Amino acid sequence: MAALTLQQELDALTADGELYNRHADGAVTCFACAHRCRIKPGRRGICQVRFNADGVLRVPWGYVGALQCDPTEKKPFFHLLPGSDTLTFGMLGCDLHCANCQNWVNSQALRDPASAAAGARPEAVTPERLVALALRHQAQVVGSSYNEPLITSEWARAVFQQAGAAGLKCAYISNGNATPEVLEYLRPYLTAYKIDLKTMSDRNYRRLGAVLDNVLEGVRRVHALGLWLEVVTLIIPGFNDGSDELRDLAQFIATLSPDIPWHVTAFHPDYRMTDPPATSARALLRAAEIGRAAGLRYVYPGNLPGQVGEHEHTVCPGCGARLIERYGYVVLNYRLTAAGACPECGTRIAGIWTDRPETVRLLGPGRPRRAAGVF
Repeated sequence: MAALTLQQELDALTADGELYNRHADGAVTCFACAHRCRIKPGRRGICQVRFNADGVLRVPWGYVGALQCDPTEKKPFFHLLPGSDTLTFGMLGCDLHCANCQNWVNSQALRDPASAAAGARPEAVTPERLVALALRHQAQVVGSSYNEPLITSEWARAVFQQAGAAGLKCAYISNGNATPEVLEYLRPYLTAYKIDLKTMSDRNYRRLGAVLDNVLEGVRRVHALGLWLEVVTLIIPGFNDGSDELRDLAQFIATLSPDIPWHVTAFHPDYRMTDPPATSARALLRAAEIGRAAGLRYVYPGNLPGQVGEHEHTVCPGCGARLIERYGYVVLNYRLTAAGACPECGTRIAGIWTDRPETVRLLGPGRPRRAAGVF
């Protein structure tokens, strides 16, 4: 008997969806992401994992394609329970096709034969088992990442329902190509949301498979819903590293709130984008300076630990006291009060903090807290 293809395996691991509308001709409109694909019977959406089976939208369910328990700072969230771990699960598929994707084995598995050949396979699991694993590994957060979580939101919500009942925070690590409907669907179960804001050029966004205005609206809506939001921009030489574009990015975020952390992270050649050089520390520091000049209080250059000076740390915007010291993903020192305030001047620091600061786990540089599969 012939082995199942990856597509056949994934099609078997599906359930009836909830994020769609039916049409009289048997087509459905999916609103899990901003593409709003109108899918005829027997056809698939852009993501390739949501498909129309006789007028019913089938969606991914009951598996993981990647599972890891590692520092929350790695997501990256710097203002969400520093020193904690996040049980992070992902499925397969994406609504974008970024040439520089660092999770291409998972996200492009159904689009790219090289991704399928790299070996990402689904492993059946239940929400209850994922939550039990999170508790066993003493994680405080459960997050959906590795592929684009918006396209697997029904499954994520089922996991988050169980996680929230167990006292865990829940987070999305997403490209932000969201709809109002999917965000309202997730809102009761989400605490935090990280968005990759890749460029302020609509032309460049369309090269990646999205529309700039849709992503900007996704960022606005996440913030308006009261979710804790952190924004990441991967600084790619020759793509989005011009001073004017960086200024536009920073000013857009600052107009929503100067308290939104902006992570400007270093690109390294990967997947199908191997021509640009790796981003230098100097380029990250320039981006950080532009962000601070735009009024952002918390700008973090990332992916180059030990090379960006004071910018890895969280500093009080009121008095300049160093409050959280970091080396990469590791928290070295934590000085916030139980109320999440600066102990020197009392300024409240935006974020989600523990009310037991004495329990924050501190480690020395170069010592990973946990970075292993958890099955």
